[in-house]
Amino acid sequence: MPRHEALDLAIRLGRQAEAVCRHYLSSGHRAGNYWLVGDVRNTPGRSMFVRLAGPATGAGAVGRWSDAATGEHGDLLDLIREVTGLLDFKDVAAEARRFLALPRPAPEPDLSPGGRTYRRAPGSRQAARRLFAIAEPIGGTLAATYLANRAIICLSSTGALRFHPRCYYRPDEHAPTEARPAMIAAVTDLAGRQTGAHRTWLAADGSGKAPIAAPRRAMGELLGHGVRFGVADDVLAVGEGIETVLSPRQVLPSMPMLAALSAAHLTAVLFPPTLRRLYVLCDRDPAGDRARDSLLARAASLGIEAIALLPVGGDFNDDLRHRGAAALSAALKDVLHPDDRRRFLQE
Repeated sequence: MPRHEALDLAIRLGRQAEAVCRHYLSSGHRAGNYWLVGDVRNTPGRSMFVRLAGPATGAGAVGRWSDAATGEHGDLLDLIREVTGLLDFKDVAAEARRFLALPRPAPEPDLSPGGRTYRRAPGSRQAARRLFAIAEPIGGTLAATYLANRAIICLSSTGALRFHPRCYYRPDEHAPTEARPAMIAAVTDLAGRQTGAHRTWLAADGSGKAPIAAPRRAMGELLGHGVRFGVADDVLAVGEGIETVLSPRQVLPSMPMLAALSAAHLTAVLFPPTLRRLYVLCDRDPAGDRARDSLLARAASLGIEAIALLPVGGDFNDDLRHRGAAALSAALKDVLHPDDRRRFLQE
């Protein structure tokens, strides 16, 4: 097939990117402007993401996908090839043309608990901003109780976190909507503009996460952005989860840090133009290892000094809870750059 015909097919598929994902990657779900699934073989999970918005071609194009666990990536034609197992590209193109000839289903309306119909916009920046705006500061709330139960008690520069006592939760599109307490985190870009929100639904007493299938969900535009604690200039520490990032911050209270919210998003974090040194707060699991290696390599290619910080346990919150702040401080002291040890470490 001539290259221009393949490009045309990829562009046409990109215009229906969400419909492509719903058809071929039915085990996944939409999260903001991305479709999340386990892998390109339609396994349930969150390691792979497909862009549902972006330019038609080039970097960041709609329909481009990447799997943080395997390093696989491609466009929607590649996705169809992998899902269907077709080997000959003529057969892949024929399958794509067959799909494009199918009528697109009309979007279903979303119902509020009161029964009124609203336009569905769960992944928009506007919906994320509205949710964060109506939440309250976390001091003295169930969110603070939850963090304290994770040994996170120093909450300096945590304005990105808020609490909502009755945040809507819907197990799936066929289940009724519930209202549960939740910690709300603002996802922001390098300029500080909110692009999304992250919700952690909590147990009624704040002892842990809510006993539901998916106690954490994100909305809005996440890729490249994150939940920020402090304003980064020349030094930044990045990790996956909010609790993972806040744990070393108990002994590094003034070091700017960012939670990317997943291993896949960690690999794509955007760096401030003034950044000179990057610390990667690693999780001890295969996805975390791959995200660490990818991020360290990308930082090094940009001339940024990159340092991996490894926990003793599964993650830094495990270390904080089971070994204590003093032990965490001592462990970090050995690996921090001398300038940062003097500047940030609270001993």
